[in-house]
Amino acid sequence: MSTAQFLAEGAATPADFVAARQQMAFTLGFHIVLASIGIGLPALTLLAEWRSLRTGDRVYAELARRWMKAAGVLFAVGAVSGTVLSFEMGTLWPGFMDKYGQVFGGAFALEGIAFFIEAIFMGIYLYGWDRLSPRAHFLTGIPVVVAGVLSATFVVTVNSWMNQPRGFNLVNGKVTDVSPLKAMLNPATPTEATHLILASLMVCGFLVASVYAVALLRDARAGRVDRYHRLGFAIPFTLGAVCAPLQVIVGDFASRFVAGHQPAKFAAMEGIEHTQAGVPFKFATIEIPNMLSLMVKFDAHATLRGMDSIPADARPPAEVVKTSFEIMITLGMFLLALAAWWGFAWFVRRRALGRAGRLASRVDLPWKPWFLRLALTAGGAAILAMEAGWTTTEVGRQPWIVYGVMRTTEAVNPSSNLRYGLYAVLAVYAVLAAATISVLRRIRRRPDADASLSGPVPVGSAR
Repeated sequence: MSTAQFLAEGAATPADFVAARQQMAFTLGFHIVLASIGIGLPALTLLAEWRSLRTGDRVYAELARRWMKAAGVLFAVGAVSGTVLSFEMGTLWPGFMDKYGQVFGGAFALEGIAFFIEAIFMGIYLYGWDRLSPRAHFLTGIPVVVAGVLSATFVVTVNSWMNQPRGFNLVNGKVTDVSPLKAMLNPATPTEATHLILASLMVCGFLVASVYAVALLRDARAGRVDRYHRLGFAIPFTLGAVCAPLQVIVGDFASRFVAGHQPAKFAAMEGIEHTQAGVPFKFATIEIPNMLSLMVKFDAHATLRGMDSIPADARPPAEVVKTSFEIMITLGMFLLALAAWWGFAWFVRRRALGRAGRLASRVDLPWKPWFLRLALTAGGAAILAMEAGWTTTEVGRQPWIVYGVMRTTEAVNPSSNLRYGLYAVLAVYAVLAAATISVLRRIRRRPDADASLSGPVPVGSAR
């Protein structure tokens, strides 16, 4: 059924409906990158400062100082983009907010409290360099990390509620018996929240590491070893590498949950056209008989629902969902392979340190140029994987804005000319992105005083 058939008389035109969805998708896609960095970068900063306190090594302190400056800039930009999103919820989807705002409003209120706690302590942390004792300064960073994680979790509970609505009853079309706590603690929250936090840490870790990979490749061409750059790469890449296998495990739980609770989305993700037993696993040109049934229900002959079991007017756009899901999986496997090599290389390096003969050449294994060139792409790959994952989640829920309860077309603003808002947002965000990149480039440039941090060190050393 077409969009036009869903739109009631006097409602937004199909073009305006599409524009509203595009605007929401663009602003959410922009904001989620900033939110991910807002979760991961303070954690990286705190890790580097903790190492500085433990070792007395000022290279760690310099990294922490530089990273938190960048985090402060991105926090400010994220606050702007997040505010835009909150306004869009009301202006683009008033039907949704008017009817169900009381159900999930508590989560947004808690997110606001967490946001202000994060902002207050980030200000103290940034201002407190050289003004507080090292230990006191480190302690002021802990609320920044905790509040950032809580803020993201509260927001995700709203999205998980949209996928698994709980905490209310509908009586003659009216919302009654509202329980914001039950809404937040819906069945989808554990997997969605964990999946997002791990994805955020991966995005931040691999993105920061990719910046230092560029510097390390320049160092290699110049024939020098820069400890500042090596540590700047090793800390965030290790964070991403640790999270990668954990994300695979959580993703498996999440997919199995979707199969049981949102069969239309799962059928679209896996390209299951017909309900059948012993469903094969298909990926690109690979097909393994019965494997998908085994993976989902631990029974090679289990029956999985296909798109033919879903009413035609309740099916998501299968090709978009399947393509975005496969992009996420492909990029995730690429990042997992990089993480595996990084772990293997450091294991071999530790065994080779202090030994002579054939093992000596393995000391430098983690810093091979071919690996750094691949690592350079890891940041972009992680961002694309996250965006593809969110596309899978959101498009896979269509045509529902609240799964099984309210269609997206029922929620859209009935006003015309919504597309002009899309054009304005694109223009403003282009300027915002350019200004942000310009400021970050200035922060990235190391002052001359930092030259003493990059003196000669033994090849392979990053400690």
